[in-house]
Amino acid sequence: MLADQLRRRSVGSPAARSLLLTVLGEYVLPRTGEVWQETLVAALSSLGYTEQATRQALSRSTRDGWLRTERRGRRSRIALTGASRRLLAAGAERIYSFGRPWDWDGRWLIVILRVPEHRRAVRHQLRSQLAWAGLGSLGGGVWLTPHVQREAELTAAIEEEPDAEARSFVAELGALGDPHELIAEAWDLDVVRDQYVAFVEDFARLRPSTPQACFRQQTLLVHAWRRFPFLDPDLPATLLPRDWPRDRAYALFAQRHERWAAGARAFFNALDTRVDLEPRAA
Repeated sequence: MLADQLRRRSVGSPAARSLLLTVLGEYVLPRTGEVWQETLVAALSSLGYTEQATRQALSRSTRDGWLRTERRGRRSRIALTGASRRLLAAGAERIYSFGRPWDWDGRWLIVILRVPEHRRAVRHQLRSQLAWAGLGSLGGGVWLTPHVQREAELTAAIEEEPDAEARSFVAELGALGDPHELIAEAWDLDVVRDQYVAFVEDFARLRPSTPQACFRQQTLLVHAWRRFPFLDPDLPATLLPRDWPRDRAYALFAQRHERWAAGARAFFNALDTRVDLEPRAA
């Protein structure tokens, strides 16, 4: 399934295909959605990947429906497919807005999911989608999130699978139980904290001084940040531990992303212009 592939690649280690996804979302999507194949080869080369690794990533991405190609003389024009464009646009909206403070009304969305044992692939896929939406698992097919507005998104995904049975509830926590113990059961926040601390350490001191350096660091910055919507359930401040590092990490991401944007885009656009100006054989 294309959506599941893109989600898995979003949190993948910086292999060529995962970085290709970041480049497509950050530089190709805001343009016309098209770019020369050689532009992508040069872009990933500047990130440290060989031409062979990049062309292999492009070939697999075309085969899996992320991209389509059109021959123009000796060169190929790469374009996002309609499905990948929609998914990247939805992902970009969530990635760039993730981390902002928000007000919580005290309600929880609770989803009880049942999938037959013989449909393990469907179960895994739906669990991945629930995790992508920020839900935590209490075991026994019970999932929850304070983001009750995500019910429609989850309903659409679950209803596509006829073997899945689900019930959803919107409720407030009663007198029984400690909300912090509930959170500790559903999410491992220590792992999330460590990831935020590492993010700040990796990017706080960087000062790229050339367009190519801006392109490299901007791409790695976005790739690192896009993992957090998978890792962090985005709990309201009232439910988080003291000194939670998300605000600092988000401020760093927003500042660096804005500061490096012009240089990074100038470098990528120059790569595409250079290919465009090269003579084309029929």
